[in-house]
Amino acid sequence: MNTKLIQKKLFKGSQEFEIVDDAVNVRIKTPLKEERFSVVLSILNPEYVVNDSKLEFHSRVKCSPLLSFHLNKPNEKEFNAFIALLKQRAEEEYDAFIGVKPAGAPKVLSGNVTEEPPEFTDDDEKHLENMAENYNAIMINESIQMLEKYLDSEAIAPLISALKAFNDDPWNESCQKQVLTSFHQLGTLQGAVLTYAPYLITLMSNNPFQDD
Repeated sequence: MNTKLIQKKLFKGSQEFEIVDDAVNVRIKTPLKEERFSVVLSILNPEYVVNDSKLEFHSRVKCSPLLSFHLNKPNEKEFNAFIALLKQRAEEEYDAFIGVKPAGAPKVLSGNVTEEPPEFTDDDEKHLENMAENYNAIMINESIQMLEKYLDSEAIAPLISALKAFNDDPWNESCQKQVLTSFHQLGTLQGAVLTYAPYLITLMSNNPFQDD
């Protein structure tokens, strides 16, 4: 099982991805700097997006890509195997997170990952509807506490403020939009926020317990 992928581009450096337990560890090296970070698998939307020469994984509420790969590097076979495993592990970890099945349970995947992916739509109106249906005051308060404790309070201040206002009036559409907008504006901080406040995945994505 290929749990590590190394991609190199001449004069531009390299990027390494390794699936370890419930996260993807990333190391990006350029001639001028080196960056390391981790992305929790349960927050990844397994429906990747192909963008020119890049294959990207977004969070389950989309926004900015959390992981970006050079398409078919270092070779198509190795690339496809890693992306298929990453997609599978993201699905398994999310299922475990919402209590559907334990992480590591077998799941059958098929198809070549370099084929055109299913169309991804970011329906903000549906997200707003979900926020009211998925509202849980205790989980909102816990999320706020975790974010204030572990992340830069100044960087996420708009989101904290929006969550507090939403908690006071969860059915207020203006408060719902404020949460969604402030989360969209986080950019690369989305991964860190969802790591410490995973309830926001449930809050802003399709309700996994809702009947069709």
